[in-house]
Amino acid sequence: MSSSEKRQTLSRGRIVEGALALADDVGMQAFTIRRLASALGVAPMTIYHYFPNKEAIIDAMVDAVFAQIDVPPPDLDWKPAIRIRCVSAREVLNRHPWAPPYMESRTSPGPATLRHHDAVLGCLRRGGLSFQMTAHAYATLDSFLYGFALEEASLPVGGGEEIQDVAAEMATAFDAESYPHLVEFVTEHVMQPGYSFANSFAFGLDLIIDGLSTASRRES
Repeated sequence: MSSSEKRQTLSRGRIVEGALALADDVGMQAFTIRRLASALGVAPMTIYHYFPNKEAIIDAMVDAVFAQIDVPPPDLDWKPAIRIRCVSAREVLNRHPWAPPYMESRTSPGPATLRHHDAVLGCLRRGGLSFQMTAHAYATLDSFLYGFALEEASLPVGGGEEIQDVAAEMATAFDAESYPHLVEFVTEHVMQPGYSFANSFAFGLDLIIDGLSTASRRES
């Protein structure tokens, strides 16, 4: 295929799709336009025909990630609706572990990003939360969501038996007399069948939503 034919098959959508795949594979520290061009099989200058710079590509990538997150269903009460949104967001961020630091840092949000924020704000306001409580709710929910996603992405292993094996190795290296509570927690909880770090997400999310609901009732 000639360079002109490659350029004809290229599009903004294909570039963003390729950028997401590359970032998922190598992370953002190793993400470059030259590397993206190589993955797409085109010359780097070809990408500049569609995007003026790397920052514009990142803006589009973040918007594409927001587009994958379910918005709160408008026909549900705000609490189960916002829970659906947060659970979906965690699943999407697990697929794109590079994304959390970029989700709220862009100064040129795209249409999917704006639609998502508008839907979340609408859900919270529909639930009767005041403007002040809506601000608290959005900040608290997303701080937990993005923080949990970052922590999951930084874990040395996944869940299940894999994390139990690692925990067992670590526990044997601890001095039980010096770190009795740490050894007890690892052996009596982390190494037990069924343990999963991910279980804490649902617990924490429900705790926050219930707390916001209580705080909103007190405010009124």
